[in-house]
Amino acid sequence: MAEFNNVHSVTEMPEGDDAKRSFHNRMFLEPQEKKRSMKALVVKQAKKSCSCTPAKVKDYVFSFFPVLEWLPKYKLREYLLGDIMSGVIVGVLLVPQSIAYSLLAGQEPIYGLYTSFFAGIIYFIFGTSHHISVGIFGVLCLMVGQVVDREIQRAGYDLQPDAPGVLTGTAAYGNTTISPVNWTSQKLLCDKSCYAITVGATMTFIAGVYQVAMGFFQVGFVSVYLSDSLLSGFVTGASFTILTSQAKYLLGLDIPRSSGIGSLVATWMNIFRNIHKTNICDLITSFLCFLVLIPTKELNEHFKSRLKAPIPVELAVIVAATLASHFGELRKTYSSSVAGHIPTGFLPPSPPDWNLIPNVALDAIPIAIIGFAITVSLSEMFAKKHGYSVKANQEMYAIGFCNIIPSFFHCITTSAALAKTLVKESTGCRTQMSGMVTSLVILLVLLVIAPLFCSLQKCVLAVITIVNLRGALRKFKDLPKMWHLSRVDTVIWVVTMAASALISTEIGLLVGVCFSMLCVIFRTQRPEAPLLGWVAESETYESLSAYKNLQTKPGIVVFRFEAPLYYINKECFKSTLYKQTGVNPVRVKTAKKKAAKRMLREKEVDSGGNETSISMDFVCEPLGFHTIVIDCCAVQFLDTAGIRTLKEVCKDYKEIDVQVLLAQCNPSVRSSLIRGEFFKEGEDHLLFHSVHQAVDFALGSQ
Repeated sequence: MAEFNNVHSVTEMPEGDDAKRSFHNRMFLEPQEKKRSMKALVVKQAKKSCSCTPAKVKDYVFSFFPVLEWLPKYKLREYLLGDIMSGVIVGVLLVPQSIAYSLLAGQEPIYGLYTSFFAGIIYFIFGTSHHISVGIFGVLCLMVGQVVDREIQRAGYDLQPDAPGVLTGTAAYGNTTISPVNWTSQKLLCDKSCYAITVGATMTFIAGVYQVAMGFFQVGFVSVYLSDSLLSGFVTGASFTILTSQAKYLLGLDIPRSSGIGSLVATWMNIFRNIHKTNICDLITSFLCFLVLIPTKELNEHFKSRLKAPIPVELAVIVAATLASHFGELRKTYSSSVAGHIPTGFLPPSPPDWNLIPNVALDAIPIAIIGFAITVSLSEMFAKKHGYSVKANQEMYAIGFCNIIPSFFHCITTSAALAKTLVKESTGCRTQMSGMVTSLVILLVLLVIAPLFCSLQKCVLAVITIVNLRGALRKFKDLPKMWHLSRVDTVIWVVTMAASALISTEIGLLVGVCFSMLCVIFRTQRPEAPLLGWVAESETYESLSAYKNLQTKPGIVVFRFEAPLYYINKECFKSTLYKQTGVNPVRVKTAKKKAAKRMLREKEVDSGGNETSISMDFVCEPLGFHTIVIDCCAVQFLDTAGIRTLKEVCKDYKEIDVQVLLAQCNPSVRSSLIRGEFFKEGEDHLLFHSVHQAVDFALGSQ
């Protein structure tokens, strides 16, 4: 075989059509010889992985604990001020959000503070991104809260009245209102709040194990199935569910939290049934908090380029609301629901409940995937912006350990969050030291300030949660622009958002992934397949339907199929080719056979000679072309059905004296054609480097 790089233009070939055809028949690429067998490669990789040298151990330790690499190089004078400022500001913003989001996860406020405290310290040790803020995240809290509610109901706690949180973890039997079945089947070892954090911590542990396993087996490719439009739609849909779950606190209603499929609709129906029980004090407080928070947040965004740091309005609202509730005795006078006692210090560590793992293992999968997908995408985005690199696998390790280790200290699932990361970046963050400063701020709250929030109304926390959903809900403004850019992405966004809101968050994520994959399949099932024309004074061919003033060569049709050719779209390929060329070779052959049979019959009866002549003249009309050039530049791969389809097309057209030439096939397609025995000795199936070369050959061969 001749090397493909040795192919020259037609004018340089030997004279004569036979010489041209003979030369082109040899235009095949010769594959490289494999230097090593698969066994040799496996043995080499195993030796490389199992070898142990001091340098390799050092590299492994430094890559697994990035803090050992960047901390000794820390430039104190250059970095410290920015890290302290950004860490303090994010810590001040994170305190009220941690308390509010713990409510969303069905937990006592203290557990949200625990989560943000431990996440900052662990990411400081294992993380590679300088800028992302890892901590409690609203969407994950919602998903955790739904599972917590389900497990609490299964355990029979839903029949108990809500009791003040008992955070000591000491043994206590359940209320006697528990059904006899549950009473005899288990002895409840802790109260409702204790069991809630046990479920949350167990699920956090499992999610962390999944994330570390993904990092170990390097399966981060799973995140590629979560496109930007899918993630955006999922977060927006989950935001509606979050808003719905917090609506009862705005009105001061004491109604059970709905879970499962259709929980959004069920919750609103329940709210409207009990709307007459609205607590006026909570309603007025919610309204006043909205009046303060929304305008101030808008001002923060409008003047963010001029402000050195955002106004900590959430903390100010919490302090003011706590003072008003305490001195106004709102709980005693108006029966307002308050946060209750928040202890100082830390609870002793305890392992997850291993018996709960079968119940929550499946629920932890979407939580793990969403957590690492958001964390990795944000870390890569900010690393690219600031000119440094992050390791995706190490980020999965980092976020996994941010879940595994804190789960022993009564924490819930964490991930990076865009809003806090933007604040962290804009306030001067330079390294991961900023996260450590944030943890110290939260530690101060845990040790000293937390008990002062005991009189804080839950409606204030609900308002803070809802106001922080503005970014996700504003995505509706971007829909016209998204529709203009990509209608498919817009449909994926709408479907994922609707499924996440109206069905459930987990099913919504699954629906979004499946729908986006179906969109990819449908786009390859019915791809664009235009005829091409020649751009004058060049060797370029473009779509006749897209551009004007293109020329066509007499007797030659150039066809491009813009998708892989495989079993799903093989019939589309054939039907589109027949439609675009205007000739179905199978029908032409059938018509010729029928005409030939008719001639024989008419000759036998010795009649209708003129009719026979007319019939054959009609069948043997010239087709208008003698060559079809198939531009394969957009065909990424072929499967066995695709190879068989190409063989059939070439064979059918050859039988009506039309040759089919292939051009611009990539190495994968060429390899598939060779393995599929597409090129056989004595056949005129030719392969060309470019469409222009194929057209020149077709012109010269006639």
